[in-house]
Amino acid sequence: MTSNSSATNRWLTPLPTVGSGWAWGLLGVLAFSFTVPSTRVAVAGMSPLLVGSGRALVAAALAGSALALTRQRLPRGTQWPRLLVVGLGVVVGFPLLTSYALTTTPASHGAVVIAALPAATAVAAVVRGRERPPARFWAVAALGALVTTTLATGASGHVGRATWADLLLLGAVVAAALGYAEGGLLARELGAWQTVSWALVLSVPVMSVLTLVALDRQPASGTPTQWAAFAYLGVVSMFLGFVAWYRGLALGPMAQVSQVQLVQPVLTLAWSALLLGEHVGTATAVGALAVVACAGTAVRARAATGGPSTAAGVSGGSTAAGSGWRRGSRRRSSRRAARGAR
Repeated sequence: MTSNSSATNRWLTPLPTVGSGWAWGLLGVLAFSFTVPSTRVAVAGMSPLLVGSGRALVAAALAGSALALTRQRLPRGTQWPRLLVVGLGVVVGFPLLTSYALTTTPASHGAVVIAALPAATAVAAVVRGRERPPARFWAVAALGALVTTTLATGASGHVGRATWADLLLLGAVVAAALGYAEGGLLARELGAWQTVSWALVLSVPVMSVLTLVALDRQPASGTPTQWAAFAYLGVVSMFLGFVAWYRGLALGPMAQVSQVQLVQPVLTLAWSALLLGEHVGTATAVGALAVVACAGTAVRARAATGGPSTAAGVSGGSTAAGSGWRRGSRRRSSRRAARGAR
């Protein structure tokens, strides 16, 4: 291992500070909570295709630089197609579907639907990992899906009749859940932030083509505020937010820190009202809390069976990654001590 990568890994080694895991986790959730309002601002004057694909290229540039500077090893064999699944769900599917959906629906409504993501991720992880959670898990997950669907279709005044925006948001939840579940398993092998970074880099060819198509259809234009929102999506929402979030999970305790993400929809509703001036009615607020409650119960029911927490998406491997850093640090210390003894 080179001196540069050793220095980097020392930075990544979890600190023994009580509560620091919570602080990093909350910082990550705070960063994510601005994603939906920022997307709503950006697509108000820019092409949703450009917003969805261009922000991934910005994040990929940062991710590629981080991978190169820390000299991470290349994924191997079957890890590549699994990274493709992560990329299709988290890098391609979720950003594009939400960008198109938020051209016609308020950010507050998007926050309510996306609040089902932790529970959807838990379900995807259970299926992918062939776990056998208790019946309570499935009951609460089904209730959460019912509440989310009712809220999504009822917002238009026609319960049971979804709009295209509702379908796009639900599709975004499914795409992200599948990507997060696969990423949770893959992160145990590559590390958490490394998994997201490789998925971003792997998605560059597709997102580059989509960006060129978007620019050909509509030249890039927007107000300074819209460009600032776009920059936030690329730099913070798709990269720095993940770094902070996975740092918190690695510091742990993961099962407790991962629950912090359940406050994200509430924060997003607050930003939608304060920054965008959207009206958040009582029904919307109560509905969001109901979805959060269902998601939290489902995640806890799964955790009680011994399955890794997935409330955060690619969180399943974060503790494993943190343990790997700690073991690597101890091995390096042992080797240095042995050389000193000789």
